[in-house]
Amino acid sequence: MIFKSYFTKFFSIILFLFISLNTIHPQQSFDPDTVQAKKFDTGKMWTFDFPPIQYWKDTYGFTATEEWLNHVQLSTLRIPGCTASFVSEDGLIVTNHHCSTWHRNAVEEEGEDFYRDGFYAETLEDERLVPNMYADQLKLIRDVTDQVIDAINTAEGDENKIKARDEKINEIENLYNEQTGLKCEVVSYYNGGRYALHGYKRYDKVKLVFIGEDWVGMYGGDPDNFTYPRYNLDYAFFRIYDEDDQPLKTENYYNWNTSGVELDELLFIIGSPGSTSRLKTADQLRFNRDITYRNYSFLMTSMLTELYALMEKYPERQDEFAGMLSFVGNSEKVARNVVKGLNDPYLIARKEAFDKNLQIEIAKDPELQKNYGHLWESIKKNREEAKKYSEKVAAYTVTGRLAPTYFKIAKSLVELANELKLPEDERNPKYKEDSLEETINSIYPEKFDHPLEDARLKVQFDYIKLNLGNDHSIVKLLTNNQTGYEAVEYAKSKSVITGAESIKEIAAQGSQAILESEDPFIQFIIRTTDELKELQSKYDQINEAEKVLSQLLGEVMFKIYGTSIPPDANRSMRIGDGQVKTVEYNGTIAPYFTTFYGLYDRYYSHNKEFPWDLPERWVNYPEDFDLSTPMNFITDIDVIGGQSGSPIVNRAGEFVGVAFDGNIESIIGNFIFMPETNRSITVAAEGIIQALRDIYKADRLLNEIKNNKIVK
Repeated sequence: MIFKSYFTKFFSIILFLFISLNTIHPQQSFDPDTVQAKKFDTGKMWTFDFPPIQYWKDTYGFTATEEWLNHVQLSTLRIPGCTASFVSEDGLIVTNHHCSTWHRNAVEEEGEDFYRDGFYAETLEDERLVPNMYADQLKLIRDVTDQVIDAINTAEGDENKIKARDEKINEIENLYNEQTGLKCEVVSYYNGGRYALHGYKRYDKVKLVFIGEDWVGMYGGDPDNFTYPRYNLDYAFFRIYDEDDQPLKTENYYNWNTSGVELDELLFIIGSPGSTSRLKTADQLRFNRDITYRNYSFLMTSMLTELYALMEKYPERQDEFAGMLSFVGNSEKVARNVVKGLNDPYLIARKEAFDKNLQIEIAKDPELQKNYGHLWESIKKNREEAKKYSEKVAAYTVTGRLAPTYFKIAKSLVELANELKLPEDERNPKYKEDSLEETINSIYPEKFDHPLEDARLKVQFDYIKLNLGNDHSIVKLLTNNQTGYEAVEYAKSKSVITGAESIKEIAAQGSQAILESEDPFIQFIIRTTDELKELQSKYDQINEAEKVLSQLLGEVMFKIYGTSIPPDANRSMRIGDGQVKTVEYNGTIAPYFTTFYGLYDRYYSHNKEFPWDLPERWVNYPEDFDLSTPMNFITDIDVIGGQSGSPIVNRAGEFVGVAFDGNIESIIGNFIFMPETNRSITVAAEGIIQALRDIYKADRLLNEIKNNKIVK
């Protein structure tokens, strides 16, 4: 009887999930000709140049005054890679923990471990100056569209048009830099359909005030990344100082609201989203899917697999490899799910419907049809031409954070050989006799992480095979048609890049010995360098032509739709609206907020094991610690990378939380916004306060947040 009941229940769940999935993913059966683009496919990342005041009023009954808009614009800051916001008249700013780890590491002193223990400055004097940290405040916006477009139109040919555009932008930026004393940059909207000059006040004296342990700030690590329900205290505090090394006095900051958010409540995000591709044509997106995203996804997925294998093989280095996972794991999920989304025929049909709608509007006007009607066919041909070169360019270009050091060493040796062929007086200074020994000694790094480098090498070989095929001569050169770590061992067995001494030995033999070496890495550099330059030149020309076509596309898009749709994200300041919403997941409903109860359930349910373990002070929390306090909450606000650390504010312009992530469904927001399933995830203001008070005993910081100023 128990078995029968269980089976019946199990079958019912499966049936429900099947129905739900077919409801959520209508691409299971649909007629592409009937698919329609939806109102917010291009998202809700509105610019401060053209905030959708009437839309907000009609939709939410909210009237955004000029005073309110100035308040949220000036209270929000752009920091390296992320966003932050003022929360005190004394320059205190809040952002994400994950936006702060490299700044934290820069001020860590000998014997300290901020990864494990976090950091809190108990006094103002304890706050630590962070090198190369800055915060930009948007103070000036000017429309410069006509100046830039006129410069483009006076030039002939694709290369000259791009050159004329860049020269005019540089001229405008220099002029305003001098006139205003601000850091000015010209921002492109609508693929170049419009241009705006943004002037930022840069604050470059920033000190670390507080950052929690990685265990809590990035709780759940890579597995929980881009998921919900979530239990992260992903926040950190810094302070901006003035030129006299005093806390900056500012009139623009957010008051904190810790009363909690309600279901369907209107909220706003103010931030600097990184990059989206929502205004690209379907053919441009297909190219990105088949080449750009495919390659990036392959690299990240492969490297993620290797990192987990390294953690298992070298448990004593778990923390070190776990630190790498935050970048690789995040990137892998993004790339993999963008590829998945772009392979969804229903979503591509939505993009094609948007293209068709624009073409229909253009066709209504003979002048527009004459100037812009050709764009889709021209872009399609351009992307087909780009495909002829893209894979070889990708395979021959070995750079970036995941590139194996073997290739860098080989490149240095080939450069050495070519310099040694020159007369002494024609060589680069570092290859002249008085510097030569030092240069040779520096070719092989002081620290060479063999396990990690071998993993990178395996991934790179597989990546080269992906783009060139197994039968290509370069693949045979590097791997001798072997796979996995056997290919790695083969290449190393043929290489002179085995240590500092072997480098010195072949360098001592002279130029010819290096260039005629059978070392596969050296031969890779020799055989691909000239061809790569030629391929890259052709590829760049094709891409320059695409930029001009995209510029025209942006122009006509703006002529038709104006500011009723927002431009693609490009790190310029934006404001987005949304509501607190639940979401369906795994056949059930996720609550719109999570609590500390959930944090501890996750801890115990995973047997207290990485990455769901907790620091001792979190395990031994005070008796009066309120486990029902909200930690995170979700909204249907439009988010993308770069908005991490963005303030979430209510109608009153009060801070209610700091955005830190999106759910897995939000990743396709790179090219299409789906508010029905897209959710942004926020650290709740009340959760931050409780942690600071009860766990970290950060009374000085709490008093400042409560009073909006330093309390002495």
